[in-house]
Amino acid sequence: MALQQRRPVAGLIHHSDHGVQYTSIDFGRTLRTSGVVASMGSIGDAFDNAMAESFFATLKEEMIYRRAWPTRHELEMEMFSFIEGFYNPLRRHSRLGNLSPAAYEQQITTQNEVSG
Repeated sequence: MALQQRRPVAGLIHHSDHGVQYTSIDFGRTLRTSGVVASMGSIGDAFDNAMAESFFATLKEEMIYRRAWPTRHELEMEMFSFIEGFYNPLRRHSRLGNLSPAAYEQQITTQNEVSG
């Protein structure tokens, strides 16, 4: 979905842990044919997943734990809305200069276009 919607520029790196879904031959082939470089840290290195762990902690605290979810489908739909409707376009992050991820990405893209 990200590759289709975002059409990233060359040099994109997909960082993950050593989960079976990321170490599969099919996933590796998909990354290579898409021009994405795979990056996996050492097994058991807590710092490799720090950004992902931070995101999931935020997702749980700000959305999942705030109410009961009667069905998995309802939770999945609400997670999509949270990520695509709030977290990426609106939620500000101190590590991004108090910009949302979408605004930060736009700023970087604009800077690259001007300098490139």
